Amino acid sequence: MLVIGISSERTMGGQVLLFFSVLSLSSVLGQVSYSIPEEMSKGSLVGNMAKDFGLDVRRLKSGKARIFSPDTDDYIELNNDRGVLLIKNRIDREALCGQTTPCALHFQIILENPMEFYSVTVEITDINDNPPSFEKNDVKFKISESALRGAKFILDRAVDPDVGLNGLQTYKLEPSENFVVKLHDQADETKNVEMILDKPLDREKHEYLSLILTALDGGEPQMTGTMQILITVLDANDNSPVFTQPIYKASIRENSAVGTTVMRVTATDADHGSNGRITYSISSILDNARGLFEVNGESGEIRLIGNVDYEKARTFQINIRASDDGGLVDSCKVKIDVIDMNDNKPDIHIMSKSNVITEDAKPGTTVTMIHAKDADSGENGKVQCTMNENIPFVMKSTTSDFYSLMTDSDLDRERASDYNITVTCSDEGVPSLSSSVTLTLQISDVNDNAPVFERSSYEIL
Repeated sequence: MLVIGISSERTMGGQVLLFFSVLSLSSVLGQVSYSIPEEMSKGSLVGNMAKDFGLDVRRLKSGKARIFSPDTDDYIELNNDRGVLLIKNRIDREALCGQTTPCALHFQIILENPMEFYSVTVEITDINDNPPSFEKNDVKFKISESALRGAKFILDRAVDPDVGLNGLQTYKLEPSENFVVKLHDQADETKNVEMILDKPLDREKHEYLSLILTALDGGEPQMTGTMQILITVLDANDNSPVFTQPIYKASIRENSAVGTTVMRVTATDADHGSNGRITYSISSILDNARGLFEVNGESGEIRLIGNVDYEKARTFQINIRASDDGGLVDSCKVKIDVIDMNDNKPDIHIMSKSNVITEDAKPGTTVTMIHAKDADSGENGKVQCTMNENIPFVMKSTTSDFYSLMTDSDLDRERASDYNITVTCSDEGVPSLSSSVTLTLQISDVNDNAPVFERSSYEIL
């Protein structure tokens, strides 16, 4: 394979990488990448596809050029008259990719007569269009006046859908007479937000305190979100709750029903009465687990309240707080792994097909191009496609997930005027799941047979 790479500046200040490949019939003939910001208005220019692939606009029209994509048709459209790609609908990077970076759309440009296709990647860059936000407007603490300097209290993390510098950067706590806020790095590269007691409390002076926690992003202009912290100062409580272990681990199948019990956490408190009564709550939760789990305040039982999908998230993390009525707390971390299930059939998409082919078509002529993809992961997502036997056609894989259906030998309309070709794509899960599609192909006649007399000689009387 011969590969030529060309780099040049393109639309919206993005970088375009253009590759031309000399491959077998029906392979990818080129690849180009564009970079655009999210939230561009409808009709905005993405890039000059015809120029970047070196195609004549007349070829786009004669080849009935179109975009093929199983899942990005709503965002980008092709203008055949100009040979350019345009914004079809406003793109919200956060809705499209969440926290995943880089965020990109992938699709192919399909042409007919002859059949060929080109691959296009459009990277969607982030703009600062979301402020940090807290799940709750306020949080309440009961803290003993005997709490020592350095006592830590876990606060809810703010969420900012933006990424990079536009995402959440830091916090500040006001007023700061008794407490300071610190970020504590976790092994999974997240940060716990901790309120640290810096000056002892005095219930006789202040029975109630009201603080404002502000989350700040790094965008321009900077955006913020706030949460109120309400503190009730209590008399002395000698013992804090203690979890039986700092980290709990559990697993759950991705097809588990809502209401499934995941596990139970347990904390103990040596105090008696209300100071020893423990209440469990979620202190912080990673973004991908929000709305999926809940904890029973009395028993510590964690239950599933949403649907989990291994293909979207393979692990979740929750921080659980145990609070006694005296205001002291302990926290633990719960890690929940998702077990993959083979719950998706392969999707078969016909990229391009011919309904009629002449009987003098040469072996190797492409009649149909197919894209097969399985949403599952690992072995469950590996796909193999086959077709019915004893027909003069063969199916070859051109690149990953793409197949070409070609003639394998000479055709003869007098022997068979049409063929029903069944393509079956199966994954490698146990048990295997499969999908099928049937294609009908007619063979058109050419003048390839001379007239023949019934007898070689005749006698005239």
